[in-house]
Amino acid sequence: MTDPHTTQGRAIVLDRFGEADVMTLRAVQLAAPAPDEVQLKQTAIGFNFIDIYQRAGKYALPLPSGLGHEAAGVVQAIGAGVTDLGVGDRVIYINAGIGAYADRRNVQAAKLVRIPDDIDDEDAVAIFFKAMTAQYLVRKTFPVKQGDVVLVHAAAGGVGQVLSGWAKALGATVIGTAGSPEKCRIAKEAGCHHAVNYSEEGWVDRVIEASGGRKANVVYDSVGKHTFLGSLDCAAKFGMVVLFGAASGPVPDFDPELLNKKGCLFLTRPSVFPHNADTATFRANAAEVFKAMQDGVIDVSIASRVGLDHVADAHRLAESRKNAGAIVIVP
Repeated sequence: MTDPHTTQGRAIVLDRFGEADVMTLRAVQLAAPAPDEVQLKQTAIGFNFIDIYQRAGKYALPLPSGLGHEAAGVVQAIGAGVTDLGVGDRVIYINAGIGAYADRRNVQAAKLVRIPDDIDDEDAVAIFFKAMTAQYLVRKTFPVKQGDVVLVHAAAGGVGQVLSGWAKALGATVIGTAGSPEKCRIAKEAGCHHAVNYSEEGWVDRVIEASGGRKANVVYDSVGKHTFLGSLDCAAKFGMVVLFGAASGPVPDFDPELLNKKGCLFLTRPSVFPHNADTATFRANAAEVFKAMQDGVIDVSIASRVGLDHVADAHRLAESRKNAGAIVIVP
């Protein structure tokens, strides 16, 4: 007999790590929202490459597990103690715990922020995680200002495109790197003044030449192993190298004395969740992201929409590296 206090939903469940077909869509029962929670009917789910790493076991999760970090939805019910959200509010989250691949979900109200009326759910979720990452990078980790030289690795990627455009809007000279001529073209369209192919020999010299011989005040490196030592060579004296990912693998071990020899460099390894750990900060950062969207600083390009029952197709598309825009999962 069905409990009248529960709601029927569907969610992706991961019982083992592997290829895209290990994800299964199952019926789930949601209890009424607990105190300080709300129940969402999710309208759009964000896809991020970390989802693939977690599905494949590169970033292992305790099994069984859900999948996914971000989604937008409409508040359907409210638990005791929730005073800042109401039924019918359109909201979004990125840090409510794994399990965004679902059509309904109970989420702590403190993890949610309202979506402005002039931004639709799919556009919001297509860019939110990526834009929140770019926000802390250009506004907090290294506050980019007029006249800075900024180097963005993987500038044709989801975060890289947002990061490049935002740094340009702040008045920086932006140099992007990417792994092919086509991706260099995308990087320039995203806001890079110059784009350099880092799969070719001599890319460090070409980066420095592109800025008229000036090295970068800040290097944003999400590639890791392939670019890291070159990043140190591209950074100006007293410059900062921001390592925020490792798409090509972990960086090699090195003696910190190298930072001194390269010009008294600063090195940091930040991430998005500590920068949004408390509700007030998260919502203030989100407000900056939404304003950047409204002002046209951040462009949204949705390449594909995939149903929750075909989520494996989204993973395969991303793994093929053939998509040139965001993937949105529609419940």
